Amino acid sequence: MSTPEKLAEAVLLPGFAGTTAPDWLRRRVAGGLGGVVLFGRNVVDDEQVAALTAQLRGERDGVVVGIDEEGGDVTRLDVNTGSFVPGPLALGAADDPELTTAVAAALGERLAACGVTVNLAPCADLTLAAEDPIIGVRAFGSDPAKASPHVAAYVTGLQKYGVAACAKHFPGHGAATEDSHVALPVLPRTVEELREIELVPFAAAIRAGVRSVMSGHLVVRAWGDEPATLNRVALTDVLRGELGFSGAVITDALEMGAVSGAYGRHDGLGRSAVRALAAGADALCLGGAAFEAPALDACVSAIVAAVAAGELPLERLAEAAARTAALGTDPAPASVGPVDRRLGLEAARKALRVQGEPRLAGPPLVVDVRTEPTIAAGPMPWGLGAHLTELVPGTRAITVTPDDTDAVLEAAKGFRSVVVVTREAHRHPRVRELLDALSALEFIRVETGVPGPGGGPRIDTFSGSYVSLRAAAEYLA
Repeated sequence: MSTPEKLAEAVLLPGFAGTTAPDWLRRRVAGGLGGVVLFGRNVVDDEQVAALTAQLRGERDGVVVGIDEEGGDVTRLDVNTGSFVPGPLALGAADDPELTTAVAAALGERLAACGVTVNLAPCADLTLAAEDPIIGVRAFGSDPAKASPHVAAYVTGLQKYGVAACAKHFPGHGAATEDSHVALPVLPRTVEELREIELVPFAAAIRAGVRSVMSGHLVVRAWGDEPATLNRVALTDVLRGELGFSGAVITDALEMGAVSGAYGRHDGLGRSAVRALAAGADALCLGGAAFEAPALDACVSAIVAAVAAGELPLERLAEAAARTAALGTDPAPASVGPVDRRLGLEAARKALRVQGEPRLAGPPLVVDVRTEPTIAAGPMPWGLGAHLTELVPGTRAITVTPDDTDAVLEAAKGFRSVVVVTREAHRHPRVRELLDALSALEFIRVETGVPGPGGGPRIDTFSGSYVSLRAAAEYLA
């Protein structure tokens, strides 16, 4: 039997800095580290990612390579361009599960070519609270009966090429009004409400054969005061017992505020690792920060000490290590090639929802109203201006903050058409004030997030992806 030290190492999935594997990481992988999670900071292009994963496999076959590639607003492969596939809410708006399967399969083939073994997607969350700060366009919708077929379709498509899907964030983040990256949300739900609403898409993912599920740092009071990641009722009794899930449970990043904020960092990180394993988690994601060896050492030491103290059964740790290792299966052979935007663009066009008659009366002024992206999305190219400038000669594009009302009014002089582009305006009071102040312009509105209230000529894209913005620009052009 493997030693507790080896087993503890085998359940860890850290992030790291750089576009090649640092020496410390290569040594850890060779010594049995479970795997890694890739983020935008690790990506230049597909060829570079394929070289990076080959570098890791050169140290040890079977290493788990995870990535957060949801498409749409949360992309890692396309962090430098904007995503070539629309996000989940746009796919839900297109309402064609076969199209969702095709989009996910194309993404799965691309990830396989890059050497990724598990994609931390899809979100099986629902878009439930208007003030929800983190899910929004990352979910397929708000109705569990309508969203669930898309969750299942995404799982089926992604796993076609051997890349494991991961339904997240169990038991569902959409009703939370706080971001678990920085706080510990409490879901305002009874167990009965969860069964009728949040758990329905997870059950659909499990029926579709999803190979992994990510736990959310979310408290359900009926299950106790611990967040689901550290909660045996959530992971063992409900996810495995009631829903029948038998694959790998991956934690959301343990350094996030919902966990590290409660239990501290490094020593607290190790303590959270032990609690998660005892609750029924298998693979421990330490991915958000660019971790180095000392943080991993702290986790390994805490896990080994817990085994020695009888707090964590060795059999539970061995089970977790085996389930984690199962996510390291090499994906189907595929070669890196040029990314085909046609399928994503087709889906983005089908997702557009048009109100009134948003038609240009001539070359427009395009006003991209920038707001901070979510922590999950991070910075990446966004905006309609570049697309319309290319498609409609004479277009002028400006990027403004919500406080730049006077600048917009001045720039609009001489333009018969003005297009104002927002991202979840309903969540940003200053953006709503800007829209009210511009009402005399009779502008065309393009909303790229969860649609909020607002009349007039308007296009909702349900995604800030490259292809969704392109589809809106094509419509206007």
